[in-house]
Amino acid sequence: MSDPEIRDDRAAGRLEAVSAGGEVVGRIEYFVLDSPERALVPVHTIVEPAHEGKGIAGSLARELYALAGREHSAVASLCPYVTKWAERHPGEATPTDQDLLTAAKDWLRAHPGRY
Repeated sequence: MSDPEIRDDRAAGRLEAVSAGGEVVGRIEYFVLDSPERALVPVHTIVEPAHEGKGIAGSLARELYALAGREHSAVASLCPYVTKWAERHPGEATPTDQDLLTAAKDWLRAHPGRY
């Protein structure tokens, strides 16, 4: 399989990896936090079982940080995979301020049916 195309479906809150045949083979579910500063907040990373082990989750995480950079936004990861990816790639992922993580957790608690 060639590298999937990564698409941002902002309205649905998903960064999607799409195969050449148009199948969504992986995604990061996220929301945008506006306060105390703008941040993309990944909550879950999901790769379809038939496509695991192909680097799709890493490609999604890399694009999430690139997208945040292009938008001059922080990333406040609540997703265990994205958090571990960021620790392994400090040159591509900047650390998150604790106040921003707290605000992201508060937002998630205030929207219990969202994720």
